[in-house]
Parts: sequence; C-alpha cells; structure tokens
Amino acid sequence: MSKKMRLDKLLANVGYGTRTDVKKIIRSGSVKVDEVVSKDPSQQVDPVEQRITVRGESLLYREFVYFMLNKPDGVVSATEDRRDSTVVDLLSEEDRAWDVFPVGRLDKDTEGLLLLTNDGKLTHSLLAPKKHIPKTYYAKIEGRVTIEDAEVFAKGVVLEDGYETMPAKLTILHTELISEIELTIYEGKYHQVKRMFEAVGKKVLYLKRLSMGNLELDPQLSLGQYRELTQEELDSLQSSQKE
Repeated sequence: MSKKMRLDKLLANVGYGTRTDVKKIIRSGSVKVDEVVSKDPSQQVDPVEQRITVRGESLLYREFVYFMLNKPDGVVSATEDRRDSTVVDLLSEEDRAWDVFPVGRLDKDTEGLLLLTNDGKLTHSLLAPKKHIPKTYYAKIEGRVTIEDAEVFAKGVVLEDGYETMPAKLTILHTELISEIELTIYEGKYHQVKRMFEAVGKKVLYLKRLSMGNLELDPQLSLGQYRELTQEELDSLQSSQKE
C-alpha cells in the first residue's frame, strides 16, 4: 500500500540529489506528474499510482531501503539524540531522506554490524523475542576465559538480576590476561554480553558485532561506513527471520 509524499523528498530518495538539488530540477520544469509539468517541490504525489518522469525518464520507485553499517564507538543507536552523534548522522543527506531507523541497538561503545531500514515489518520480525535470531560478537575480555566459562554459557548464565539467559555458544580464540572470544547469543537483553561475562567474574574491554541472523558484516566496510544490502543478503536475512 503506497502513501503520498512530497515530490522533492521522492526525488531525493531515489537518487536525484539533495533536497536542494531536486528543488532546482523541479523548478526548472523537468519533472512531470501524470504528464503535467510540476514546479512545486511540496506537491504531494503517490509514486505507485502516479506516473512521474524526470527529463522524460520514468521514475523507478521502491518503498524500502536496507543499509549495512559498521557502527563505530561513540555513536548511539538512535535516530536523534541531544548529546551524542547517532547512527543516522553517519548517512548522506540523500539516504537520511528515507527516514530509516536502526534495527535494535548496539551500546554506544560497541562497534560492528547494524542494520538501518525503513521496513517496519522486517524490523519487528528480526526483533521479536520468540524468533531467537542469532547474533555473533567478537570481544576482548579482561581475564582468562576458560573451558569452564564456555560450559556455563552453553547452559545459560544467571545474570545479576536473577534472569537466566538462553544457552549461548562461547568460542575461545585466545586465552591470556586479555582473552579473545566469539560469542553467539539468541536474545538481546540490555548489555547482555557484558553482563554474561560479569556473571563469571570477567570484564568486556572491547565488543564488536559480526553477524545478525544470516547477515554478516562486510569486512570491506571501515568503521562509520555503510552500504546497501545486496539482493542476496536481503533474501538471506528475510529467510533467517522466517526460520
């Protein structure tokens, strides 16, 4: 089901430039709505039901976008914040025009994979507690992580408030005074990874999310960089939330 939107926002969304750029295009008389020239950037249009052309070319509209972000430390998983930079601030003006929001959240000091979209239905499916979508993290831990810790995690960890987590898979990559691990969890309680390690007397020094469902962080993305999901990635992600 389509909804009406401003003509300038529509053109910005589909890649014709910033709001300023598209206003110039519209006012130049290059845009037609149902074969009638429109010079009003604020005109409400239905991109599905109406034929919109720019310089004679039909506009191809899509309702949803999906961005993979490698979230850096110090940025909050929100659309707006009075004190800190948000993940939406990392997007270009054109991409912010899609009104995307983060799927779930990563702590301010946690890096790694974060999905941004305007697809509320997919977001709800991925975050629904009963879905148990797996999320895998890489972490540096203060203290020697042991096989015993892995066994505790495999059974479920009792947190400080008495909540018992679902079984989790702890893989020890390197154990020393500062250990390196990978952890897969199937729920998303507040500060869960940090609280799980606190429950076994250890502290998370660094945390990075590597994957969510079937979606894996692109190693080519530097911190703060993002890109659109490929169709293959989107199909895989959508299949993971149906399992």
